[in-house]
Amino acid sequence: MSIEQNINSPLDKNSTNNLPKIGITIGDPAGIGPEVVVKTAADKSIQSFCSPVIVGDLNLLRKTARSCAAEVEFVGNNVGGGLISDPATVSVFDLDNLPEKIEPGKPSAVSGKASVEYIEAAVRLWKHGEIDAITTAPINKKAVAMGGFSFPGHTELLAELTGTKDFAMSFFAGDLCVVLLSTHVSLLAAIDLVKADNIARLIRFTNEKLSVLLRKEVKIAVAGLNPHASEDGMFGSEEEAEIAPAIKECRVHYGIDVSGPFAPDTIFLRGYKGEFDAVVSCYHDQATIAVKCLSFGDSVNVTLGLPFIRTSVDHGTAYDIAGKNLADSSSLKAAVKLGAHFVDIRNRS
Repeated sequence: MSIEQNINSPLDKNSTNNLPKIGITIGDPAGIGPEVVVKTAADKSIQSFCSPVIVGDLNLLRKTARSCAAEVEFVGNNVGGGLISDPATVSVFDLDNLPEKIEPGKPSAVSGKASVEYIEAAVRLWKHGEIDAITTAPINKKAVAMGGFSFPGHTELLAELTGTKDFAMSFFAGDLCVVLLSTHVSLLAAIDLVKADNIARLIRFTNEKLSVLLRKEVKIAVAGLNPHASEDGMFGSEEEAEIAPAIKECRVHYGIDVSGPFAPDTIFLRGYKGEFDAVVSCYHDQATIAVKCLSFGDSVNVTLGLPFIRTSVDHGTAYDIAGKNLADSSSLKAAVKLGAHFVDIRNRS
């Protein structure tokens, strides 16, 4: 059964207390995070996959539920051991860190600071054994900076909070998994990072982490940097000088099932069709354009290398539609289900 089929099959458990406990942060309070969290929590089928624990502001969640006419009852419970939801209610780890009113659609120091506090609280819950995995709604980099933090995104903040030195951003879109060599840097800086040592390190890291996550030996493809993977050096030298040697090193010296470099305009579709377990991408948009064209709204961001499973949505805070009951919760639901699926695989192994 494929990953896509698995995450859409409710887990067979005798009691909701045995389901994976997924901590769900509400993200930037001024964005669509609270809305997609409410809509996800209101979907009764979610509780056949996991026991959700919302990390956020209880008053905001209740207000959002009323404005969305969502049939969900949130119960604040910050007592250790009491965070598992039952079929009638959804538990909220309430930080109570927002003013009575917060203006949707605008970044602010208040919303940025609060969004970081939700992430910090979720990590604390995991450390205390209250949750098994974390799923995050989107934050806004400008708001986070206004709130006094310098982290460029969730990934770097979670790595700092857990003392993780080696990590990578990946996306799952159906049966396609892509792992990114670089993330939020300029394109010029991303090209400078396409070096044999960096690529070989990422191939080894991808092989190690995905083999554990998926509980099988994985088959990896590597995308080229240039059009047609440079077509034997006609459109660039990086494939021959940097990418191919890294692939050869990983195959010969580490026994990894990796091949490439492949033309970047077709390799992601080949991965989507199941030919490979993962595609290593040379830069952020090379991967995310493919992922979002193939599976926008259903793809899931997964951070590899953290000591816990962390999944997230494939979209941002969408300030333009915040507070208007227009947000689609599909990606968050997919992220919660995938997180529960990975916890279940880990627990069964």
